[in-house]
Amino acid sequence: MRLLGRPGRFLLLILMLSLCGGLMALSLSGALTSVEGVAAAPLHGLSGLFTRISLSFNAAFEELNNLGRLRDRIAELEEQLARRQVELIQLREAARDYDRLVSLLSYTSALENQEFLTADVIAVEQTGISRSIIINRGTRDGIAVGMPVTSDLGLVGRIRSVSANASQVQLINDENSAVSSRLQTTRGHGSIIGQASGVLRLTMIDLDEEIIQGDLVITSGLGGNFPSDIVVGQVTSIRQFEFELFQEAEVRSLIDFDTLEFVLVITSFEPIDLGVF
Repeated sequence: MRLLGRPGRFLLLILMLSLCGGLMALSLSGALTSVEGVAAAPLHGLSGLFTRISLSFNAAFEELNNLGRLRDRIAELEEQLARRQVELIQLREAARDYDRLVSLLSYTSALENQEFLTADVIAVEQTGISRSIIINRGTRDGIAVGMPVTSDLGLVGRIRSVSANASQVQLINDENSAVSSRLQTTRGHGSIIGQASGVLRLTMIDLDEEIIQGDLVITSGLGGNFPSDIVVGQVTSIRQFEFELFQEAEVRSLIDFDTLEFVLVITSFEPIDLGVF
């Protein structure tokens, strides 16, 4: 087939332009309305499809953006919650310390003739028969060997050894500890001895003394190692054996030595050495 020459291409262009102009004129006059509706129907469907696809992609991208912002917000809230929890724990600890210090202050106020020094418990040593704690007060603070150590719940022990800024306290439930004591109600005398199990035993009580379960045991002051009238514990059970010269009682300290945090050292009390007499 031979290609059209320049005159032929010009005539074809004129023909196409005339055809387009005629179609436009017919469209403007409304003569092609029905034809245009039929021809445009597939295009409308494709247009709607592309629009829905576009909206779906936009919604997906928007959800991804929202998800990213939501994750950032969650991370921010989790960080704020962690900070608030730390602050809450600190406030609770401060409140507990305040309550304990108030109890200690009330205890010291009741003993007007004694001087006290507050100390923190920095270590607990309960291995084998040895039961002791370490406090953050020493010779620099005026602490000396033999000074009694108490809390608002009663007797803790006494200073066994001292360094410049720390001291070791022998607890009353140590096996080598002995505290001259008396029953609060009957005033019967005995000696509190620590046991390997960590409990206390009131020994050397006369057979004619009445021991009442639940009665308090307090220091007697005999022997000169402790001031008198400090609570040691409470009688939980009574031990009586045939042909024994004395009776005994199991005593429970009101102090939980494992969770002890603050103690009071009685600095005004000087133990008496009866060995010189």
